[in-house]
Amino acid sequence: MSRRVEQKKAARVVREQLARERRRQRAIWTSVAAVVALVLAGMIGWAVYQTQRGGEYTAPPGAVADDSGIPIGDGPVTVDLYADFLCPACRQFEQQVGPTLDQLVEDGRITLVFHPVAILDRLSDDAYSTRASAASGCAAAGGKFEEYAAALYEQQPAEGGPGLSEEQLIAIGGEVGLDTGSFGQCVRDDTYAGWPAHVTEQAGRAGVSGTPTVMVDGETVASSAQAITAAVDAAG
Repeated sequence: MSRRVEQKKAARVVREQLARERRRQRAIWTSVAAVVALVLAGMIGWAVYQTQRGGEYTAPPGAVADDSGIPIGDGPVTVDLYADFLCPACRQFEQQVGPTLDQLVEDGRITLVFHPVAILDRLSDDAYSTRASAASGCAAAGGKFEEYAAALYEQQPAEGGPGLSEEQLIAIGGEVGLDTGSFGQCVRDDTYAGWPAHVTEQAGRAGVSGTPTVMVDGETVASSAQAITAAVDAAG
């Protein structure tokens, strides 16, 4: 083999080695870029999660000091009711115990604080618990929270499917005496869309793990008319 041929062969080997090294370097930098992208994506995702978890919200006028509920009445004993508008047990509670709470409010014995939590979004196709809670905030702004909450339970949708539509929520407002113009605009604008998450977070901090939950002056009691009345008697 001539010297010239050997030089060409050696040069070819060097070029191939350099090409392999360039490909290896590109692969390394591609992997590094992918890792960096994943880290950045994770950081952004976590930031979004934290923003949503502790994001800004607008509470309805008249909400209690920590914005976690709507007060009804002005009695000396505070009764906190944590309920979800999609919860069948909460509907039953409204039907069976609601009249007792109404009477206690009317008699001036209690301040009933209704906390419309949204813990059952997973049991509807359209985050109904959150949407209904937000709509109840619009009802509170219109001075008809108690009536609207009762009507939502009367027309409660079944779990596992779609909730009431936006137009149905607005129509219920009209049925209880709300102005469908301003109330409807409030619902459509998602004015209180961030509020249910805050209410639910505050409920968790209060030790609420299910609905309905009733507390009398901060102490959890059985969700029955007899137990609530007895606790109010003891506190009063």
